[in-house]
Amino acid sequence: MEASTFRNGSGRVIGVTEFGDRDAEHIVVLSHPAPGASFFNPDPVATAAHSVRVIAVDRPGYGDSELHADGSSGTVVDAATDIADYLATQHIGRVGAVGWSAGGRIALALAATHPALVDRVAVVATPAPDEDVPWVGDENRAMSRSLALLRPGEATSALVSLFAQMVGTDPAGEKLLPFLGTDAADAEVRDDASVRLATMLDRAVTQGVIGMAADIVSYTIRDWGFDPGSVAARTLLLYGGADSLLTGAHARWYETHLPDSEVEMVPGTGHLLVVPMWDRVLSYLVPVVERDPTDGLRTARLL
Repeated sequence: MEASTFRNGSGRVIGVTEFGDRDAEHIVVLSHPAPGASFFNPDPVATAAHSVRVIAVDRPGYGDSELHADGSSGTVVDAATDIADYLATQHIGRVGAVGWSAGGRIALALAATHPALVDRVAVVATPAPDEDVPWVGDENRAMSRSLALLRPGEATSALVSLFAQMVGTDPAGEKLLPFLGTDAADAEVRDDASVRLATMLDRAVTQGVIGMAADIVSYTIRDWGFDPGSVAARTLLLYGGADSLLTGAHARWYETHLPDSEVEMVPGTGHLLVVPMWDRVLSYLVPVVERDPTDGLRTARLL
């Protein structure tokens, strides 16, 4: 895995991680969860098997990415713009996009705002808007209403204070695992991927808990900045059948709001399903090359 930074047009520093085959023809953009960071390979074996180049970008406040000038994370569309800006520096004109949990909104925003860039999208265990599919709980919902009265930077600062009381100002990554929405269904996956998950979460709090705070502000009290109905790319909606937090109602919300989408509920899996289903995600986003035994010609097809 290779970590680096670049400066976008406004001069902000943005953190990037790349892994897989840097010379691969096919490129996949991965948007991380909240909390999270770009330094996460869901399944290294599957990544290697697909001969794909994977690019992930830290959202503001996480990893090496700086906040916006107003002290906030910006909007969901702003996060997608950071990805597009980096792809432009690499002269990349076509990608598949996948987002896990909160990252699913970013993947969809990238497809909506850069339709010529995104070929297909995979949305993995991403929450629907709480006002349409209630899931955050009464206490968090009341807090969001209070934060909405503040400027984005002020709301971020208020959440930083709250998180500092809960986990400290410089928590270890392992302490943040519950924030990923894991439960009993994730036990085996959590154990198998514990080092990779803890490393990602350690990098998520490189700047303290401000990334967590800013990220929540970006998609709760601020408008997402795009209409899911404008996403033209074909989209896979992948959800865990045993996810106690995000039920199939979330998948159905996206299915009704995205013009070309299909739902796959994975029995027995929880919110960490991006790990065991990474091979399925890449099979959906990256063409499978097959050789015809009669003439030896190679053809590529999407599953």
